[in-house]
Amino acid sequence: MKIRNVQRHEEETGLQMTSMIDIVFQLLIFFIMTFKIVAPEGDFNIKMPLAAPSEGIPDDNQLPPIKVRLRADERGRLASAQMGTRQLNSSHPFRDLQVQIREIVGDDSGPGSVADSTEVELDCDYGLKFEYVIDAITAVSGYVKDGRIIKIVEKIKFAPPRGFE
Repeated sequence: MKIRNVQRHEEETGLQMTSMIDIVFQLLIFFIMTFKIVAPEGDFNIKMPLAAPSEGIPDDNQLPPIKVRLRADERGRLASAQMGTRQLNSSHPFRDLQVQIREIVGDDSGPGSVADSTEVELDCDYGLKFEYVIDAITAVSGYVKDGRIIKIVEKIKFAPPRGFE
């Protein structure tokens, strides 16, 4: 039997890596150029009472913490709110709270301002519903004016929890 001498032309198949690398770099540049850094929503500078560091010597230029007291009724709804010794408006307590904070701190923000060193301490009843606590945080932390967020107080801490009185 005669074996034929057949020449096979095997073509070498392979991936064209150059074009794939070009596409990867183009995608990388696209994502880097279109990435937008935004301020995280709901990022509050809050100190919880049990994890708070020990207090040092207070700064003479710093205001004492503004104390906000929120009392709950039997159902956990907001019964009364007061800032320091002043009772807040019962129909719109958080709007009144924001007005009072703005009168104390002002709208000037940034390093060295009164707002930068001011701290608010929220003293809430244990049974108070969470929505009222968030409304208080929102009222003292800032507001929206002409589509811009105006920050008032960034340092918010909580007093140790208390039960029904």
